[in-house]
Amino acid sequence: MTMIERHSDAVAGNRNVTIGAKYNPGAKMMRPAYAYHSIGASDRPDAGVDEPRRRSLESVTGMLDRIGCGYLVLNRERKVIEWNAAAQTTLERQGEPADTASELSVALKRLIANVPAHFLPGSLSWVVIRSRGDRPVVLKENGLIAPDGTSIVALLDRENRSGPNPQTLQRMFGLTSAETHLALRLAQGDAPLEIARSWRLSRTTIRSQLASLFAKTETRRQAELVALLGRISVLP
Repeated sequence: MTMIERHSDAVAGNRNVTIGAKYNPGAKMMRPAYAYHSIGASDRPDAGVDEPRRRSLESVTGMLDRIGCGYLVLNRERKVIEWNAAAQTTLERQGEPADTASELSVALKRLIANVPAHFLPGSLSWVVIRSRGDRPVVLKENGLIAPDGTSIVALLDRENRSGPNPQTLQRMFGLTSAETHLALRLAQGDAPLEIARSWRLSRTTIRSQLASLFAKTETRRQAELVALLGRISVLP
């Protein structure tokens, strides 16, 4: 079962968050579980920041986790102080060491070395990575979504695919277990015939389940269904 972990530099407060396993077709379905561990709030770099801003930061980073994005939280000096496992994986795929805060800071600088980028305090910046060796695209969202002096850098690797929470799908659309499994495979980019072969099911069975998915989600085409599943992936 794949775990997503959120880390922070020991100097920044020794804080980490472990987020529950994502969907595994061979495991019991479960929704993400958040477990916070921290030392005294006064030891955090944002100790003087009002609680609503801190909650806003955690809301954004939690959303990025759910959709499978890596994220880096930078301090005033633009050094990494908090990150998740997806960020490490993304940067490692670029051939960079990414085990510590200092290594992640260097890896980020190298990633955007040939791309103009200024990460402003309180902002969210998206670094879109097409493939290894390509120049990334940097998009910015301004606004007070992070505590004073910090900023968030989201790493969107186009090769990394994630799907919605299976329990959320079942609650929203009343899907059966089989329909939920099929929806998650489609969200990952798998074709119906490929799914039928891997599950050793007939084409007729998969087509019947797909037709039921269309009816329950009020979609008409596979592309429309996949787009809907992508939007739902931000939900808990």
